[in-house]
Amino acid sequence: MKLIILDRDGVINEDRDDFIKSPDEWVPIAGSLDAIARLHREGWRVVVASNQSGIGRGLFDMATLNAIHLKMNKALAAAGGRIDAIFFCPHAPEDHCHCRKPKPGMLQDIAKRYGLDDLSGVPAVGDTLRDLQAAQPLGCSLHLVRSGKGERTLASETLPEDALAHDNLAAFATWLLAEPVKVAA
Repeated sequence: MKLIILDRDGVINEDRDDFIKSPDEWVPIAGSLDAIARLHREGWRVVVASNQSGIGRGLFDMATLNAIHLKMNKALAAAGGRIDAIFFCPHAPEDHCHCRKPKPGMLQDIAKRYGLDDLSGVPAVGDTLRDLQAAQPLGCSLHLVRSGKGERTLASETLPEDALAHDNLAAFATWLLAEPVKVAA
């Protein structure tokens, strides 16, 4: 199975320091929808793993999050792509849950959903160090995009030494599709 895990805000859509709180605030990053469509056409299962603490903070509710994801899925369908599953953590940081990145619980749930013992070699793409930290213990291939908070992350954090940086999701997709295929067992 060719599986890829993407963070949402800053990777697929523009990020905001005050959270994406409505469908109107969800704006795709140039080229991201086409990148997902290319991955989909090449047989990749695209899964989103996203912290959505705005729910736990009371900034928006589940109906709003569902409306945001509906907008994203419709935009992807129009581009010829799709997201196979969306995993999210609704908790605030002070809840100390197991699913909030940088903890690996959400990615462990993805592995279970797809019947995988681990995620060795599965590409995980994010724009923050915590995205990579959640994926690293599961053996994922680590990729940081410079979009979203990526430039800030590169300037202020030390990335795992095996992490690769890409300008954006479109550049990552071009790189990945040129690589020999490694599938999750």
